[in-house]
Amino acid sequence: MIKTRLLRDLFGVEKPVVGCIHLLPLPGSPLYDGKMKDVYETAERETAILLKQGVHGLIVENFRDKPFFPARIPPETVASLAAVGREIVRKVRVPVGVNALRSDGESALAIATAIGGHFVRVNVHMNAVVSEQGIIQGSSHNTLRLRSALKSKTMIFADVGVKHAAPLADRGLAIETRDLAERGLVDAIIVSGEMTGQETNPSDVEVVRQHTELPLLIGSGVTPENIHRLYDKADGFIVGSYFKKDGKGDNFVEARRVKRFMERIRKLAG
Repeated sequence: MIKTRLLRDLFGVEKPVVGCIHLLPLPGSPLYDGKMKDVYETAERETAILLKQGVHGLIVENFRDKPFFPARIPPETVASLAAVGREIVRKVRVPVGVNALRSDGESALAIATAIGGHFVRVNVHMNAVVSEQGIIQGSSHNTLRLRSALKSKTMIFADVGVKHAAPLADRGLAIETRDLAERGLVDAIIVSGEMTGQETNPSDVEVVRQHTELPLLIGSGVTPENIHRLYDKADGFIVGSYFKKDGKGDNFVEARRVKRFMERIRKLAG
């Protein structure tokens, strides 16, 4: 039996929609303008929009810190993510996750544990990929041992066939999926398109579904126009770009786009 109960118990619905809080550039990043107050205020404003329209969870990301570090993020980024993340957790009643881009599972886990978060997204939990940051290697052995050491209940949602990257040695989605579930000890698996905002290939979702009973989330590219092709194949959806003006990730969240998407989700849910 597919273990969808994990997501249902966490988010309180059968097929949760997790909205992304893409933080403004954080201290230390090339585009940071020195105004941490704006980071807080923008995150709080977008959180309010997403919750008013009925999203079931949130994930906080250092999305605008490009170019990203290929491995560990620096202490100023950890501190900023933790500070803003804690403010969000204090003010909401939905589960909150952390994604420390580009793929710092250890920092994300530590932050989530400290702020009272519920899950992390790890882009490269296992294997190795060639990305815009060069070669990124999974660090599941460290992330899982840290979770044990911290006595943390934080769940690990990990990408398979992660976007903006190609596997260093392509072993196929089927093997990667089984490794994540059986050796990577993840709690849920995320399938995405090739780039931010790009539609996830339904055939990729089907391959992953065939090789795991873990909850499966769509990690990119869902819209009101294509959600019907993926709704029955997935257990949840992480939405970032579509909620933004013109559907572009670097823009800001628009209430009308969130409303339209959530209305479509409710219709599909019956």
